[in-house]
This record gives sequence, C-alpha cells and structure tokens, in this order.
Amino acid sequence: MNIRRISNFQTRLCFPNFDGYYQQYLSCFKSSELGLMYQSLPFDELVKAFGLKNNRKGPTSIFSPQGKVALMFLKNYCGCSDKRLIEQFNGNIYYQIFCDTILEPGAMISNFKIVSQIRCELAQRLDIDSLEKVLMKNWKPYMSNLNSITFDATCYESSIKYPTDAKLLLDSVMWTYKQIQNQSKRHKLRMPRTKYNKWVGRAISYSKMKKKRKKKRRSLLRGLLRLLDKLVKIEDKLASSYGEYTEKPKYQRRRATIRKILDQQSAKFYKSLRPKQAIVSIDKPYIRPIVRGKENKSVEFGAKLHKLQIDGISFIEHISFDAFHEGNRLQQTIWKAQKLTGKRVKILGADAIYATNANRKYVTSRNIQTDFKPKGRSGKNRAHKNQLAKMITKERASRLEGSFGTDKSYFLLNKIKARTKESEILWIFIGIHTSNALKIGRRMCLSSAKAA
Repeated sequence: MNIRRISNFQTRLCFPNFDGYYQQYLSCFKSSELGLMYQSLPFDELVKAFGLKNNRKGPTSIFSPQGKVALMFLKNYCGCSDKRLIEQFNGNIYYQIFCDTILEPGAMISNFKIVSQIRCELAQRLDIDSLEKVLMKNWKPYMSNLNSITFDATCYESSIKYPTDAKLLLDSVMWTYKQIQNQSKRHKLRMPRTKYNKWVGRAISYSKMKKKRKKKRRSLLRGLLRLLDKLVKIEDKLASSYGEYTEKPKYQRRRATIRKILDQQSAKFYKSLRPKQAIVSIDKPYIRPIVRGKENKSVEFGAKLHKLQIDGISFIEHISFDAFHEGNRLQQTIWKAQKLTGKRVKILGADAIYATNANRKYVTSRNIQTDFKPKGRSGKNRAHKNQLAKMITKERASRLEGSFGTDKSYFLLNKIKARTKESEILWIFIGIHTSNALKIGRRMCLSSAKAA
C-alpha cells in the first residue's frame, strides 16, 4: 500500500472517480468494525418494525428510512455530539455507506439538528419488544447456550445538574420571572415590585459557600418559596387579565411543573413531609431519584433498567424512570427469555436480591439451576451444585456486570443528553444494541472465516 504526503506535492491533485472505486470502498468497509456492525443489523426488518416511510419533503428526506435507523446506531458507535456526528458524516465515506446516503462531491449537510429530528421521529414509534424479537431472530444462529440467562438492574443517568432544593427553587423563580418580564413588555406594563434581585443574589452567594450551614439554607429556602409563590400569583393574575402568554404545550407543561414544585417544596419545608413522585428538574419532570446504595453514589437520577443477557447479548426486560424492586421481575424475565429464544430456561444467574422465598419456590418448581445461596441443610450432590453456582456467578460478574461499564464508557450511555422521556428510552435502546451488534458482527466474521 503506497501512502504519499499531500504536503510533498507540487502539482495539482487529481482525485480518482468515485464510481470507479466504489466497489473497493465497499469491500474495505465490510471488513471494518463499522462494516461488521452493518452486516449484523437487519435494517429492512427494523424499518418495518418502526413503520418508517420515505419522506419527500423536509430536511429528514435526505436520509432514507434505513439511513435514519443507521444514523442512530452510528451516533452511539461514534460517541459524539449531533454536531460532531454530521461534521464527520460529511467527510467520511464509510459513515455515508453505513447510512445508505452518498453525498455528491462538494455537497454537505449543514443542519446538524436533523439528528435530533430523526431521534424524535423514531422515539415516537419505538416498540422495544417487537424490535428485540426482530434482532433475536437474526442473531440467534450466532448465539449458544440459549437456555442459560443472567440478569440485573442498573441506572442510566440523565444529563442534569445535581438537584438540591435551593437549585430547584432558584430555577423555578428565574423562569417564572422571565415569563412575567415578557408579558409585561408585551402588554406595555410596569414590572411588579418583587425582591427578585435580593434573593437571586443570596442564592448565588450561598452556592459559593464552602460550608453551607443549616441556618443559611433554611433562610434561603424560606425566601425563595415566598418569592416563587408571589411570582406564580402575579403570572396567574396577568393570564386572567390579558389571556395566556402562549398556548404552546411546552409552556403549559412548564407552568404545571413549577406549580407542583412549589407545592412539594412547601410541604417539605413547612410540614416536613417527603413528597411522592418528587420532581428534581424543571426541564425533565419525569426523572425521579433512584436510590442504589452504592459507596460512591448513593442516589442516581435517570432511567432504571432491568437487563436480561443471553450468551453475552443484552436485552431490555423492563425500563422505568420510577424506582422499582428488581427482585420482583424474575418471573417476567424468564418469560421474556423463553419468548425470545423459544427454549425453556434451565440455568439462571442473579444476585442475592432475587433470592426471595417466592422466587426460590418458582425456580425449584421448574427445575431451574441458580447461583442462589442455599437455605437449610445441604442436600444431595451439594459439591456439584456449588461448583455450578460458582460458574454461574462468574459468568454474571464478568459478562453482565462488565456490559454495564462497557455501555456507559464506549456507547454514549454514561450521561443521556436527550431532552424528552421517549428520546431517552430510544437513546438507551440504541446504545445497548449497538454493543450487541458489534459482538454479533465479530462472531459472524469468525464463523465465515472458519467456514472458509
């Protein structure tokens, strides 16, 4: 392979005709990791499962239905922002082949928001169960030990600042005050008198303190609660006198969220009541605190996911932004595994939280071997059962627990930067199956090499 530096050329460069070299580009693409992932994904069936059709108008018409699905996988594979993804897409022929969209010489996509538009479109059509059936159908020939499963839960955090009562109230105050400013300017009214500057200044000073004492915090929370209550009443009075500022659903949802925050924080401050369904972000009111009990991070904020793994390939059994007890999901997980594989589960790996009496009774009645710590006196073949339990535990600890870190480190699942609940779920779904597609692609390459 001859490589020449462009800086050494003195004459005009003549680039080769793309049409003549397309097959060479294609063969090199198929041997790359991106090409292996491309071959492992059944795009035609995924497009049908999403129910996508060709768009003739609008910016999203640049990509075909297959290209839209591929672009989502490409984002999690690259691990970059939407803007950076489009910049790389414009100059990378492999990315264009992967997304079934070859740009003409000199042509470029300048609107990077097309990525978020496609993400929102696919998020509205996402059906996890039907899509995973499609993937399992195509990946099944490259999987073994289909009657052995492992599962556990993890939290994929959303990209929000760490919430505190003071931050939440300050954000609510600043947003409501800005809306009052806009309405006063629109109707040519004088701004109502408030202590906005005083309490915002105090909140900023408090945030800079190294030692945030309880007395200072309570004083600040009391002042912000009174100010927010006054601002909400002013906004309601303006709406009743001059009509709603705007009828946009996003504005109405934000107002309802801030009212709920005011009620929750007032009950917490004045009555010492812990609010149910506590809101921790005005931008993402669907997010709840998930208590995980970890040493370095006791509380996480994002989607809690119950993951099922078969032969190192992960599937989503249950996902929710509300906390749930994963120990109660054992039976549903076994049912889903049997639906996907078409085979009865015989070996099961899970940690101690699943080892309830009800779950033990269920797996015993179906002759399923587990790595649960046995109760009572040792029975027959105890040494053999202990050896099997150690093997199951090792598989779960290495493959399943390792997949959590791999997904978060390499496939853009460390902090989910999507802006809506539906698009966050799509982001997680694509990230998990991007990792799966790479594994299956490598297995396909090995099996074809052995056959040759």
